[in-house]
Amino acid sequence: MKSQPKKVLAISGSVRRNSVNRTILEFIKEDQKDLLDVDIWEDIEQLPHFNPDQLDSLPSRVQSFYARIANAEGVIICSPEYVFSMPGVLKNAIEWTVSTTLFADKPLALIVASSLGEKAFESLELVMTTLEARMTADTKLLISGSNSKIDKISHVLHQEVRKDLSHLTAAFVRLIP
Repeated sequence: MKSQPKKVLAISGSVRRNSVNRTILEFIKEDQKDLLDVDIWEDIEQLPHFNPDQLDSLPSRVQSFYARIANAEGVIICSPEYVFSMPGVLKNAIEWTVSTTLFADKPLALIVASSLGEKAFESLELVMTTLEARMTADTKLLISGSNSKIDKISHVLHQEVRKDLSHLTAAFVRLIP
C-alpha cells in the first residue's frame, strides 16, 4: 500500500518571485510529489517586524505562520546569503518562533543556495539547532555558485544539483515519522 505524501512547509529566504531559492523549492515540490506534499509559503515579507511586546496578542499573520509550521510534518528552508548572513525577512520570521516550541523536534531540511553561502549556512544551522529543529548532515545542503548551477528563468537545475537535492529529500523523508 502506497503511503500518503508527507505534508511539509517550504520557506524561501528570498522574496524575489523568480529567485534561485524559489526554483529549488518548486523543483522539490514537483520532483518529490509522490513523497512530499510541499506547501510553499508565499508571505514571508508580510510578517510584521518581530516585537516581543506583541507575543501576548499575536498579529494574525504571525498566528497563520505558527499554524502552518505546527500543521507541517516537516519544514524545508531554502535561502540565499545576503552580506554574509541570512536575509532579514528570514531572520525576522525565525525570531517570531524563538519563544515557542514550534521547531522543537520538527524535521528540517536546510538549503542555502547563493554565490558563496557559507556564512548564511553556518548561521542558519546554528539558529535552527538552537531552536531544536531535527536535522542530520544529510538534510543540510550548501549550493555555492548557485547562479551558474540553476537557471531561474527556465528552471533547469544542473545534474549535480538534482542529485544533491534527491539525496537531501530522501534523507528528509526518512527523518519524518
